Amino acid sequence: MSSSAQEKKQTSSANNPLVQVKRGRNRSINDRQALLDFIDQSLICYVGFQIAGQVRVIPTCHWRDGEYLYWHGHSKAANIAGADKEGQKVCITLSSLDGLVMARSAFHHSVNYRSAMIYGVPEAITDPEEKHEQFERFVEKISPGRWPQLRPVTATETQATGILRIKLDEASMKVRAEGVIDDKDDMDWPVWAGVLPLAPSWGEPEQDTQQTNDYPLPDKPSL
Repeated sequence: MSSSAQEKKQTSSANNPLVQVKRGRNRSINDRQALLDFIDQSLICYVGFQIAGQVRVIPTCHWRDGEYLYWHGHSKAANIAGADKEGQKVCITLSSLDGLVMARSAFHHSVNYRSAMIYGVPEAITDPEEKHEQFERFVEKISPGRWPQLRPVTATETQATGILRIKLDEASMKVRAEGVIDDKDDMDWPVWAGVLPLAPSWGEPEQDTQQTNDYPLPDKPSL
């Protein structure tokens, strides 16, 4: 995408009332690449949708292919079988807690975070070959290099797994990455103030107890 096209996309999204950040506008991020990187780094999203007037929010894993965000589930699951039937937009949210902001007053306590909201009408992926391609993208996201090591996907598994996608045309991102913002009169209050950063990490691998052979450990995605 050219820089002019990229700028146009950012401007279009920024002018869309649905994705305009109204509170804390100074924390709105209009950098398209920052949004894409955040989607790629995140491992779980929350899909909000309606079925017959009932609102549901379901956590699921996701991945990205170009300008589309994908998610999967059992073909009969509500977030797959229902979300694309009524032609309504879904709202997908992603968030990351990056630290606790400890202020001198309860009112000014806060958190450092990254968050994104994405709207779109779901589109079902039904072609078996395209589904296989997206299966691979998903597996390679959570463990790079693992796909060719696995037992091939069967036709039954392909049919049982549903995949939906939405285009990343209506999206917003908001970030807080700063320190304490206290009232001037509170600066001498005798309590510790600052940020407690949160740095997620993977724990020690736990091998399947029914597996007796030693195999190389899988690669893990960056957090």
